[in-house]
Amino acid sequence: MTIALPLAPQLVQNHLLSLKDYSSSEILDLLSLAADLKKPENKYLPLLEGKVLGMIFEKSSTRTRVSFEAGMLQLGGHAMHLSTRDIQMGRGETIADTAKVLSGYLDGIMIRTYHQDTVKELAEHSSVPVINGLTDDFHPCQVLADLLTIQEHFGTAAGKKMAYIGDGNNMANSLMIGAAKVGMDISIAAPAKYAPKPEMVALAQEIAQGTGAKVHVTIDPVEAVKDCDVIYTDVWASMGQEQEALERMEHFKGFQVNEALAAHANENYIFMHCLPAHREEEVTTGILEGPHSVVFQEAENRLHAQKALLVALMAN
Repeated sequence: MTIALPLAPQLVQNHLLSLKDYSSSEILDLLSLAADLKKPENKYLPLLEGKVLGMIFEKSSTRTRVSFEAGMLQLGGHAMHLSTRDIQMGRGETIADTAKVLSGYLDGIMIRTYHQDTVKELAEHSSVPVINGLTDDFHPCQVLADLLTIQEHFGTAAGKKMAYIGDGNNMANSLMIGAAKVGMDISIAAPAKYAPKPEMVALAQEIAQGTGAKVHVTIDPVEAVKDCDVIYTDVWASMGQEQEALERMEHFKGFQVNEALAAHANENYIFMHCLPAHREEEVTTGILEGPHSVVFQEAENRLHAQKALLVALMAN
């Protein structure tokens, strides 16, 4: 059975390593397809019938694993969990050899790992699409879900302003790129020691020149939040940084998203978090569970955004 959706984009890149590799129109087309696939009548379209996605995990996951696996099943395909403890990659087999072997079995590979170079090397040697499920540098699948959520609330992300408060990590990098791609202003507020890397900021600012967006970095959370439409935060110590948690908490004092900070945002702002959240650290429970919070809608949208991505990369 062949089913074609008119908005399924033809992506120039056969992989998703970072949103920097996708054009603004490709991202918007993916979001349109995600919105179509989210409709109840389209939940179980067998667009990937008989297709198999291999999911390599060096980092544990809730949202990434469950959303990709559920998405493949809803699309009529199958997802295979491959912990590096269970495959030979975890015992020294090269990434190149792993890519060549898995390409003979699978129709696509998703990997959640530490180093961006791991994803890049996997894609270089794979004959099937490779999706970056998360690295220390980027989290593109999360940002597709974030942009979908923003569109659902405001109709468009273009011309809106996001304030990201916290660590200049993979989320900050990907949000800067994603916002710039769709014409959304973004202000990053982080302690100087934990600001995004200058090359990441420069990349986002270069992209923003073509879309009219503004990318700004500050050490003042109030400056970042002023008149914003979206407040976004993440944990202060990401996976693999647990030993730094106490030191980081000292630096991030004053960067908590709370009612006092949110008062500087626009009246109809939404609060976003990629989850998991550490209540009363980077965000208060009152904000996380309050009327402006869309964190669980945002989490669900991982499923719909990734289904669109899977269809675009694997349906042919």
